Amino acid sequence: MKTKARVIAIYLPQFHPIPENDEWWGKGFTEWVNVAQARPLFRGHYQPHIPRDLGFYDLRMPEVREAQAEMARNAGIEGFMYWQYYFGKGKMLLERPFEEVLQSGKPDFPFCLGWANHSWQTKTWKRNASRKDGKTMIMEQRYDGVEQYKAHFMYNLPAFKDKRYITVDGKPVFTIWNPKDHPEEIKLMINIWRNLAVQNGLKGIHFIARQYMYSTLSDLLNMGFDAVYQERTANAMYEGSTEMFKHHVMNVLQKTTGHKVLLDKHDFKKCFKALVNDEASKIEVYPSLLSGYDRSPRAGRNAQMFYNFTPELWREHIKDVLSYVKFKDKEHNIIILKSWNEWGESNYVEPDIKYGTAILDVLKDELIVK
Repeated sequence: MKTKARVIAIYLPQFHPIPENDEWWGKGFTEWVNVAQARPLFRGHYQPHIPRDLGFYDLRMPEVREAQAEMARNAGIEGFMYWQYYFGKGKMLLERPFEEVLQSGKPDFPFCLGWANHSWQTKTWKRNASRKDGKTMIMEQRYDGVEQYKAHFMYNLPAFKDKRYITVDGKPVFTIWNPKDHPEEIKLMINIWRNLAVQNGLKGIHFIARQYMYSTLSDLLNMGFDAVYQERTANAMYEGSTEMFKHHVMNVLQKTTGHKVLLDKHDFKKCFKALVNDEASKIEVYPSLLSGYDRSPRAGRNAQMFYNFTPELWREHIKDVLSYVKFKDKEHNIIILKSWNEWGESNYVEPDIKYGTAILDVLKDELIVK
């Protein structure tokens, strides 16, 4: 199957119960709870988003993971990028789905890893829903130096050597969610991993930084990253004098009243062109496809959201992003799909009861070379 670009879809491993979520949010909690409880906040607001073909699945089930891979493969997606929650001192969360993928050899579908290097706090989801007795920090992201970075690399080494692992120039791809969180520690980690990779028979590591808000391409490349992927959700919302003024007004009202008076909502039809810019044509920049965005299942009225995301506008967005990368060589012609299954942000391509398989069908139609 020949495609117009190498599309790698971000994959959230959240949808299975873990003891920590039982303790923090209630027995059996997964983010399906937030998804199912979402409600419309204005006329025409599409909520809740309910999954169709796969239902409210549990990622401990290999049948679900196989079905996801088959759907992605048929749509022309090259592979999944699994978020990894590695907090330091050997503490991980939500690692089971990927560990089972790695150990079982199934599904036989390409993958890579991304480090979601951020702390978990009670404000992550709906305020006052946590059982942590007023505490805001529930799992802190740590940067404990050389030994931690070595241990993290060695934990990932079997994945890097797996035949399914996605590479660029023969090097395993590894993405870092927040490259500006303790940047000196991130730089140290990059150097340690590069050396360890060569020592363990790899050609190196292809490091990708998530470029978000005020981080510049040159800053991230100077840190040692090989490439960036553009995540312009918030940027796109606030670029332009009208949007910036609106954002300022909302912040003032929120500080005054203690809650958001104006909804932070934006028409996808008016915004999708801003989700990619001219930098996306550079070899070191991987643009992103945004498959909808609405955090209200997690945050209620305090959410940022796009509305009017439809299969027809999705098609226009795909065409627009592809136009920036059409002259790149095949190896570096990468697009990050945000996301495969981020249902808590209404940001997914899996079938739902409103559009069925239309989002995947449009992606297949635009991505695969006929």
